[in-house]
Amino acid sequence: MAKKGGKATRRMDKRQLVEMIVEFFNRHDSEQVGTKEIFKALGITSTSARTLCVTILDDMVFDGYLLEPAFRKYMLANRATVVCGTFKRSNEGYNMVYPEDGSDAVIITERHSLHALTDDYVRATIFAKRRGGALEGEVVEIMRRKHDTFAGVLKVEKHYALLLTESKIIPNDIFIPREYLKGGKSGDKAVVKLLDWPLDSRNPVGKVVDILGKEGDNDAEMNAILVEYGLPYVYPAAVEEAANRLPSDITEQEIARREDFRGITTFTIDPVDAKDFDDALSIRTLPDGLLEIGVHIADVSHYVTEGSVIDKEAFKRATSIYLVDRTIPMLPERLCNFLCSLRPNEDKLTYSVIFTMNSSAEVKKFRIVRGVINSDRRFSYEEVQDILTSGEGEYCNEIRQLNDLAQIMRTKRFAAGAIDFQQAEVRFRLDDDGKPLSVYFSESDESHQLIEEFMLLANRTVAETIGKRTPNNQPKTFVYRIHDTPDPDKLTTLARFVAKLGYKMKSASGRTTSPAALNNLLGAIKGTKEQNVIEQISLRTMQKAKYSTENIGHYGLAFKYYTHFTSPIRRYPDLLVHRLLDRYLAQKARSVSQAKYEDFCEHCSAQEQVAANAERASIKYKQVEFMSEHVGEEYDAVISGVTEWGIYAEINENKCEGMIPLRTLQDDFYEFDDANYCLVGKRKHRKYMIGDPLRIRITRANLERKQLDFELAEGNG
Repeated sequence: MAKKGGKATRRMDKRQLVEMIVEFFNRHDSEQVGTKEIFKALGITSTSARTLCVTILDDMVFDGYLLEPAFRKYMLANRATVVCGTFKRSNEGYNMVYPEDGSDAVIITERHSLHALTDDYVRATIFAKRRGGALEGEVVEIMRRKHDTFAGVLKVEKHYALLLTESKIIPNDIFIPREYLKGGKSGDKAVVKLLDWPLDSRNPVGKVVDILGKEGDNDAEMNAILVEYGLPYVYPAAVEEAANRLPSDITEQEIARREDFRGITTFTIDPVDAKDFDDALSIRTLPDGLLEIGVHIADVSHYVTEGSVIDKEAFKRATSIYLVDRTIPMLPERLCNFLCSLRPNEDKLTYSVIFTMNSSAEVKKFRIVRGVINSDRRFSYEEVQDILTSGEGEYCNEIRQLNDLAQIMRTKRFAAGAIDFQQAEVRFRLDDDGKPLSVYFSESDESHQLIEEFMLLANRTVAETIGKRTPNNQPKTFVYRIHDTPDPDKLTTLARFVAKLGYKMKSASGRTTSPAALNNLLGAIKGTKEQNVIEQISLRTMQKAKYSTENIGHYGLAFKYYTHFTSPIRRYPDLLVHRLLDRYLAQKARSVSQAKYEDFCEHCSAQEQVAANAERASIKYKQVEFMSEHVGEEYDAVISGVTEWGIYAEINENKCEGMIPLRTLQDDFYEFDDANYCLVGKRKHRKYMIGDPLRIRITRANLERKQLDFELAEGNG
């Protein structure tokens, strides 16, 4: 048959072949079909007939009769072709729907958007014709709104009001009937809930649900950031009441069920302003000369039972949020700052990992137990660093012993391939009203590293205990903290980029994609003007760490097994890990449902990212607020980014970033050279490149948009 079909196609003209293709797709009107299947079905074997067939298929796609969802895969186009997915809004008016099945994104013009907003889950139909090779369609149903509450500034008119918002999610101001103002006045920062958005109306309609305060008021602005990211800014009264009913006394029966560490030297080390102490260290010398080190973690699972009203709220939040001036806790204050916090001179319940170690930081044995402790001392990081530097102070010997072990573990970790990212954290000194007085940086010193290494050891040990496969142990479903290997192409791009700045990214073996190559680069740039820029770009080449029941290891830490066990007061995955440990170690129970816990992991990972975005927004707001007092002043800066619309520059002394718009560069016509990450003048050939020093002047500070505008000052050679 195929041979006979091949002879037929050689005699066949284009019109006949078109009819055959049309008939074929009418029979397969809902299928995606590749060229090989079409050739076989139509009996096309000769090269010339196949070439003609492909030409006809391409013409049919151009004319809108067929769709090409993937390369050389065709399907009949009709307005009933439907996709469901996530809507993303663009300022240019060409929005996108990203189908949940992973197929090609669909362009949605504003008039076909049905007023969908970024992250809405929508149903869209695909049009027959493509726009520049891409699919185009329209939203026919908003199946689930992701955001329906917005913060902004009220502008009250005689008969109505508007909420003026700089949110990137919603394109237009929100219309508010006067009866829905809730007493709001012009200049108030308010929270508004969407009620309706008629198709023939430019503005959505909403009602005020809360007045946060006056524009510029610190509390109002910080709470507005939380609203912007869909995060809570108040704690539900019912959950607070449930926490207040929890007993504070620890019964003798409960202590009897636990290992008692109250007679062993124990202390906490935390930031000076911390109130939730969820980890403590204990140390004692054993009769054989070995050291027993205890990593004691607040036993939140004792107080927060699965399915309780407190547990449901904690899961919903999934993490505590740390804005510049405040903490929005995952747990009610009574739990996070009192019942669970490992405060000094109080009996506290813990989940503990107890290590027996020698002076070379080798773990000889360990045990994971439920315990009770009584912390002898609450240290700040600064106090511990002073003790390490001076060699004097309370528990000096114990602190120095722990630090010696921590530094040995740290050296071993980097030798095994861990990545040495040590970025300084931007901090602010604020007055009583939350106004920034100065900017400073918190860097990781030995006091931080001491705690970090023992927490890493405990997390890794717990993950190995449950996850490591042995002849007598089949791994059960568990919550891991995973970090995938970087995309080799991104590492190659990074190597090319730093080469243009004069740095080589190679390991001793000559490989540019190994952890050693990245560590060599990070070591080479320390103290240079390009350090912060290259560190930021290097971080962007990394995958994001996340939670998963599928263990693939942690690339950045060079661990095959890793979890989060050490911060259950502020991270919900740690609470899950405690419950799973209790189930698997004590009861020897069957494995929990992997699908259920993978859903938990995805939710916690997503909430962690949202919280991180809100935290960055609060830092950016305070940076702009601080620099608003310095408009017109000049600073030394370094170019941190180059785009076709301008130059991003970062001020050296405080890391505040702003943009020099391209239109302000009047000495030449500049073009963006994306291959070399620079702007180049067409006539004078002057280059502006990432890492170059600049002298800038601050021209504008826009608090609502969290943006700084710069211009070049005199003396830029």
